[in-house]
Amino acid sequence: MTIAANVKPRSEGSAGRSGVNPITLEIVRNGLTMIAEQISRRMIRAGTSYIIKEMEDCSAALFDGQARLLAESASIPIHLNCIGITLKTVLEHYYPADTWRPGDVVITNDPYAGGESKSSHHTNDIIAFYPVFSGERLVGFTALNTHHMDIGAMWMGTRGWGVEIWQEGLRIPPLKLMREGKLDQSLMALVLNNTRVPLILENDLIAEMSAIQKGAEEMQKIFDSYGTDTVLDCFDELIRQSEVRTRAEIAAIPDGVYRHEEKILDDGAKGGPYNLCLTMTVEGDSITFDYTGTDPQIDGPINAPLSATMAATYYVMKCITDPTIPNTEGCSQPITIIAPPGSLVNAQLPAACFQRMIVCHSIVDLIMGAMAQAVPERSMADSCGCLYNSVVAPHLETGEIGVASEVVPGGIGATSRADGLNVMSCHVTNCPIPPIEATEIEAPVLYLRREFSQDSGGAGYWRGGLGQVLEYKVLGKNPLFHHTSQKSVIPPQGMMGGMAGNGGGWYINRGTPAERKLEYAIGDVEFLNTGDVVTHISPGGGGYGNPLERDREKVRRDIEADFISREAAEKLYGYSF
Repeated sequence: MTIAANVKPRSEGSAGRSGVNPITLEIVRNGLTMIAEQISRRMIRAGTSYIIKEMEDCSAALFDGQARLLAESASIPIHLNCIGITLKTVLEHYYPADTWRPGDVVITNDPYAGGESKSSHHTNDIIAFYPVFSGERLVGFTALNTHHMDIGAMWMGTRGWGVEIWQEGLRIPPLKLMREGKLDQSLMALVLNNTRVPLILENDLIAEMSAIQKGAEEMQKIFDSYGTDTVLDCFDELIRQSEVRTRAEIAAIPDGVYRHEEKILDDGAKGGPYNLCLTMTVEGDSITFDYTGTDPQIDGPINAPLSATMAATYYVMKCITDPTIPNTEGCSQPITIIAPPGSLVNAQLPAACFQRMIVCHSIVDLIMGAMAQAVPERSMADSCGCLYNSVVAPHLETGEIGVASEVVPGGIGATSRADGLNVMSCHVTNCPIPPIEATEIEAPVLYLRREFSQDSGGAGYWRGGLGQVLEYKVLGKNPLFHHTSQKSVIPPQGMMGGMAGNGGGWYINRGTPAERKLEYAIGDVEFLNTGDVVTHISPGGGGYGNPLERDREKVRRDIEADFISREAAEKLYGYSF
């Protein structure tokens, strides 16, 4: 199946027009970017759930009337690149352009909306769209993709090891939650009847709709200031410029066919290993990513809908091209994606997909491995992958259910120019680290330590970023613990002679007679006891280049900062004391 972003600009195809006033163009460009950022920040400020207000798990984007991406917030990459795909599905299969009215809001969380896997990635992500009109003409959309705390399913705060989509919560096809400014009370009641936290979900949905409504009002002001035709011409030119600059970046990659494979050892349902395959073809100023040969979808939660595969692929292309290129629809024009239906990278109904980030992070490493064969200076070593944990338990004092979910940080892979970053949420995730104090208020946990994991970064001319040691005591009654640690068995690999980072893992009551290391590392669920101590050692990033050639002053500073031990300095870097 070939997916190519070949929607042409409104006027003269991908050639575009160059008659737009450059000052007006920059004002419109920056105005759109500001609006997208404001939508995202409003959601974070108004959100009720921990995952929104502390982890900032939401992303905003703006589109023209043809669902072409114009601007986006600097948020969650895996969200951003799927919003436009979802909007195209909505317009094609549910609400054509002529059925939208001012004040409408369409929501969906169904990965299989429209009979294809070209929509939301998993059921917790509810995407909302609001139309923008100039007079009576539909000229654009504002949108938010927001991870909501609970949408039903087997357990609160997690989907666990579901083997089909129906175990992962309520599926909402694209439906109008607002019609011309009036809330559909029946639809809202249906949604709230399928969550354990109806008040929180209701508040967050209202915040989501309010944020995109305000964004639409701001977008309308741009049309009022410069006129409909002028602004639409600016949209065409923004898209054209991004395409031209992206094609120039691709043209600098040597033509050729590059192949790479990655393995996923565990699927969250006690199966594996599984293979991801990529054939990357560069031809002139175009590039094709062919995932043929990837294993079929499985009875486990790691399957990636096509929209997720497309988002991860586009993300890597942004990483290896000029970062100053605005991320508009034009960036995807030179890219063709081939993803076999029914595979891990193009899952079909009824595949479970809550843990699709496992495949998405592997896609990043897969493409970086292929890119290293063509342009090693643009590629990077492996990072920590998908790390996640969630604790659900009633507070002992009040009996109120507490949920603390965290995208756990680890080490970022080194590049050809710099050491990897320490203790970060990597690649397509990009969530901030929530404050310990906020987590302890939200859920019945007591943090004991959070510190760098010494020697976890892969040795290299450029060292991989460090992972962390995280330890907390669970204080609630009958706590449920969900965990994912993608790189605990096969650690993040180095590049160009760099060494692998450490793999890490999850432990219960580490250092005691009751110590046990958790056997499965992807999407497993554990029922703990009050007072149990959870320890996580997150993977460090892979190194880049020969560690024996690393600058001696950098090694000395790493020893001084306790990033590496004296033993590692001698053994891996050949450092003499």
